[in-house]
Amino acid sequence: MEAGIASMDTAAEVRPPAVRRLWLRQLWALIVKEFEEIVRDPSSYLVAGVLPLSFLLLFGYGITLDAGILKLAVLDESGGSRSLSLAADFAHSPWFETFHVGDMETAGRQMRDSAVQGVLVFRGDFDQELAAGRTGALQVIVDGTEPNTAQYIRNYSQGLISDWQMTALPGGRAHPTPVALETRYWYNPTAKSERFLVPGAITVIMTLIGTLLTSLVFAREWERGTMEAMIATPVTRLQLLLGKLIPYFCMGMFSMALCAVAAVTLFEVPFRGSLWALLLLSTVFMLSALGQGLLISVCLRGQLVAAEAGLFSGFLPALMLSGFVFDINSMPEALQWLTRLLPARYFNTCLRTIFLTGDVWSIFAPSLLFMGLLAAILLGLVYKNLTKRLDTRS
Repeated sequence: MEAGIASMDTAAEVRPPAVRRLWLRQLWALIVKEFEEIVRDPSSYLVAGVLPLSFLLLFGYGITLDAGILKLAVLDESGGSRSLSLAADFAHSPWFETFHVGDMETAGRQMRDSAVQGVLVFRGDFDQELAAGRTGALQVIVDGTEPNTAQYIRNYSQGLISDWQMTALPGGRAHPTPVALETRYWYNPTAKSERFLVPGAITVIMTLIGTLLTSLVFAREWERGTMEAMIATPVTRLQLLLGKLIPYFCMGMFSMALCAVAAVTLFEVPFRGSLWALLLLSTVFMLSALGQGLLISVCLRGQLVAAEAGLFSGFLPALMLSGFVFDINSMPEALQWLTRLLPARYFNTCLRTIFLTGDVWSIFAPSLLFMGLLAAILLGLVYKNLTKRLDTRS
């Protein structure tokens, strides 16, 4: 009797580890199955490797906030030494390429044809007014169809004219200024826009991979008819969720590493933070993006509808409302509040900080808290809606 009780106790002690091993084997089988599907699918290589690099090259080289060389028509009605001197300063500046025209009609036609972006006009009495100690009339006309370009021309022109005034007063004496303005750029001293845009492009790429891909995971199983077979197996809902989540999480982190290396090597974006902080931020953001995509896939069981939902709820908000291209502070107040619900906004801010500034935990901590909370909510909703029943199919 005692031997029987002892054997029963021994079986009770052995059973839980055996059950855990079985559970882990089943989970591993699901993960291996998903990885095999990813490897067999040629589009997976495109999404994990080619797509991130293509998007990064497109955003890094194709989108720029720098003005470049601005073309300016010069109409000199004065013809004096001072107007020629100032026109020469414009011609030799690193921002302008000047073209002399004979009349205003020609200048207007060149602007209409987009041959130039602005016109610099010296009135006929420009030199005489300066020689008499009065204000010379000078006009800068810009093309208002491109507000950013017009603002560049305005600011650069004001700077050139101010510099010229300090050294070209009557008598040729340098004019000392009581206040000297010195411009210094922090975090991005070269003022190159790709160093600002590339981290934001990584945010958009990771959102696309995390949300759009996983929005098709369960929908594809339903359309192929393999979901019914998986429901008939003894695997649990948690195993199904982890079996789909882990492979795509690994794919997303691989793409993240690829983008980070490309940002530093191809675009020479400085990386001033720590790798483990980047890993932590990327992990939490990827979980929130994957949770959003899996929730779409569970609720919408058609691949076309799920792909459209993933595109409109993930990719487009990350592109338009994350601060990647458009400044959030310049948006309407309602949209500014909407951006607070987007994990891409927080990840974008964190990436720019960790690349250009370093580890600033006063920025990272609240962002990690929000993204982690959102990931928990989304994955919880996925688990709740992932029922092993056929009669709930819509």
